[in-house]
Amino acid sequence: MLIEGRNAVREALKSDMTINKVIFDKMLENRKDDVVKSAFEKKVKVEFLPKSVLDKKSKTSHHQGYIAEVVDFEYSSVEKILQVAKQKNEQNFIVILDGIEDPHNFGAIIRSCECAGVHGIIIGKNRCAQVNETVIKTSTGAIANMPIARVSNIKDAIEELKENGVWVYGAEIGGENIYKQKLDRNIAVVIGSEGSGIRPVVKSHCDGIITLPLKGNVNSLNASVACGIVIFEILRQREG
Repeated sequence: MLIEGRNAVREALKSDMTINKVIFDKMLENRKDDVVKSAFEKKVKVEFLPKSVLDKKSKTSHHQGYIAEVVDFEYSSVEKILQVAKQKNEQNFIVILDGIEDPHNFGAIIRSCECAGVHGIIIGKNRCAQVNETVIKTSTGAIANMPIARVSNIKDAIEELKENGVWVYGAEIGGENIYKQKLDRNIAVVIGSEGSGIRPVVKSHCDGIITLPLKGNVNSLNASVACGIVIFEILRQREG
């Protein structure tokens, strides 16, 4: 798998990802560049090649002169995500994605979650975008710091969270106003697809539904935008 772009490669080098090789634009060979320096310090195999070679190798066409070859993304588990909060002595803060199929939306959600201090993301093996080069690129390196669990059954994952004292809320129209709800607790929020929202079978396992009040004529938001607003409202409440 390839990680492309300056920020994404920088974050990958900082993380525990297994990096087989980093390829830089030959123009960077004699320049003082912190990403190049980091690669040498980590003793990763480094190559400097012409931009035309990187262009052919790139999967996203936005490599910026930086490409890292890494092993396939290693998914986490629900149990490990729960452990993150314990290790930080914090209340759980988890995002569950039900039917997010656009890799750009997935990558943007990862980026927002990392910025908001979310402990991990849970996705399904089916009907959901999986981690690929586009997701990694769109996350701008945030994925290196975000545990992602891939589960066979989202409703079973929800039940596991609830057994561990986590309140699970679906974010969708028709629920309670998010700004009137107490969300500074062990919490997981479910974000559904833009087209059909949260599936009924998943919604039935939620403890409640929270809704962003919309004042315009359009009655829906992009999934990644909605997720960002929801998790930062949770963060606002957690910060007091």
